[in-house]
Amino acid sequence: MKQQETKKSLPDILIVDDDVALLKMIETLLSQVGKVTLATDGMEALEILQRGFRPDVIVTDLMMPRVDGVKLCEQVKKNPETAKIPVIMLTAKGTPRNVVEGINVGARHYITKPFKTEDLLNKVKKALGQ
Repeated sequence: MKQQETKKSLPDILIVDDDVALLKMIETLLSQVGKVTLATDGMEALEILQRGFRPDVIVTDLMMPRVDGVKLCEQVKKNPETAKIPVIMLTAKGTPRNVVEGINVGARHYITKPFKTEDLLNKVKKALGQ
C-alpha cells in the first residue's frame, strides 16, 4: 500500500497542433509517458490554461490559425502561473532565424518536421526530468 502512495502520477502533456492527423499520432506516441490533452490551435490551448490546467510540458506547432506557437509560448512565459512550464516547438519552419525566434520566446526545445519519433519522445522526457 505504501508504494502506491509514493508513486508519482503520470505527467500531464498538452499537445497543440492544427493538423488533426499529426495531433493523434503525437498523442499515441506521448501517451507512453504521460496523460495527454489536445488543443487544435494556440487559442484553444490558452483557454485550457485559463481554466487552471497546468501541464508538465507543452508541445506546440508553430504555424496555426488564431494564435500561433510563438504567441502561445509568449503568453505562457508571461504568466507567472505557467512561466515554468517547458515548451517544445515542433514545426516545419527550420531556418536558423525560426529556431532563434522560438528559443527567444522561451521554447526549451525546437524540433523540425519531419521529425523522428524517438527525438520527440526523448526531448519530452528530458523536459519532464525523466
